[in-house]
Amino acid sequence: MVSFDTLLAFALVSLSIVCSPGPNMIYLISRSITQGRMAGFISLLGIMLGFIIYIIATMLGLTVLFMTVPVLYEAIKWAGVVYLLWLAWNSIKPGATSILEPHTVSIEPPRKLFLMGLMTNLLNPKIAILYVSLLPQFEDPEKGSMLMQGAVLGLTQITISFIVNLLIVFTASSIAKWFGTRPTWLRVQRWLMASILAGLAVRLAYERR
Repeated sequence: MVSFDTLLAFALVSLSIVCSPGPNMIYLISRSITQGRMAGFISLLGIMLGFIIYIIATMLGLTVLFMTVPVLYEAIKWAGVVYLLWLAWNSIKPGATSILEPHTVSIEPPRKLFLMGLMTNLLNPKIAILYVSLLPQFEDPEKGSMLMQGAVLGLTQITISFIVNLLIVFTASSIAKWFGTRPTWLRVQRWLMASILAGLAVRLAYERR
């Protein structure tokens, strides 16, 4: 089984990942502000299903596939780099607005909200790379079943992600109102998010297979 120290270390790493701005956070904040908390919650359920799919894929040998087919890994990695840089540019380009500013979006039915949340997570290259490079590092063949260890670590990551993202859904409107009365902080938030996303892109570019 996974030791307590290993589980704690993995939990801290998972927390730092989910707290870093990315496509999932941007989508949840935007949807929660424009369509309400229930819409944000339904979208979150779709995102959680995406995590489950990635965890199952990792447990069933996605890491081995990337090690066997280096070109596939490199393609996904560089797609992730470009995607993160694109998000960073969209945060600071002329005419860009903050994710904490209200936007006019179409009202979507629950089923579409769920699917949009799912696809936002599945098409997020950062999540794919982090799963195949992060989770296996905390598994030890000498500690028992690798499948069971993967399940425990995966459940830990899902639990942390769900709690943090649920807090984002329920506080998005309040945070947006606070920033709405402080235009300077909105600009700071845009540049801060762009810097973080660009930093993640650089880190991903130097990630070794």
